[in-house]
Amino acid sequence: MINRRKIFFASDFHLGAPDYESSLIREKRIVRWLDSIENEASEIYLLGDIFDFWYEYKHTVPKGFTRLLGKLAFLSDIGIKLHIFTGNHDLWMRDYLSRELNAGINYSPVTRMIGDKKFYIAHGDGLGPGDTGFKLMKSVFTNKIAQWFFSRIHPNAGISMANYFSRKSRAQTGIEDYKFLGEDKEWLILHSKEILSKEHFDYFIYGHRHYPLVVDLGKGSQYVNLGDWIKYFSYAEWDGKTLELKYFEK
Repeated sequence: MINRRKIFFASDFHLGAPDYESSLIREKRIVRWLDSIENEASEIYLLGDIFDFWYEYKHTVPKGFTRLLGKLAFLSDIGIKLHIFTGNHDLWMRDYLSRELNAGINYSPVTRMIGDKKFYIAHGDGLGPGDTGFKLMKSVFTNKIAQWFFSRIHPNAGISMANYFSRKSRAQTGIEDYKFLGEDKEWLILHSKEILSKEHFDYFIYGHRHYPLVVDLGKGSQYVNLGDWIKYFSYAEWDGKTLELKYFEK
């Protein structure tokens, strides 16, 4: 029975990492999840780091991921609205996915009323206090001049080099991604509380941290981290009344 009234949120697929074989297994699992929700979903939000690396040259994109992209194209064609956020690993998206998938591409946090609830939705990288090193690096990566210089590198060299540094970054932060630091040290929780002191949101939804978590922020507001599809295979489901963190084939 088709009853498309639910909204789904997922993040941090990191397709391409750590190697082709394990990425392919994960990609097939993600497609099975999308198969399972296609008769219920009215909208799907993918909150960044879908790919472990992504760069759009003028006429070239990284090869692979055909199962996922084909499935997303099918979902779009049958009327499911797709929202894609850039993450810190795939921040160099331009118009390829918006044209091929008819998806909205979001480069910064989005606020939205869904029914009578107010949502703050973001990948999460660079938000909140601290992490000054990453914020500096991101300012370089998002600089148009730096992007122009990178685009002069042949794709064979540019993509290989970027994949190397992406894998190196994941190796350095992988263990830390799965540690909860406590409410007083989690940057995205602190960021949410800062916003909440000025404006009410019912839900703050993020990716980036890889740690699936729901935290009551008080006054009817919740922080939700979607986790990842490397270890947890987690996602959130909004049924029009409640938001629930769930796990696929776990």
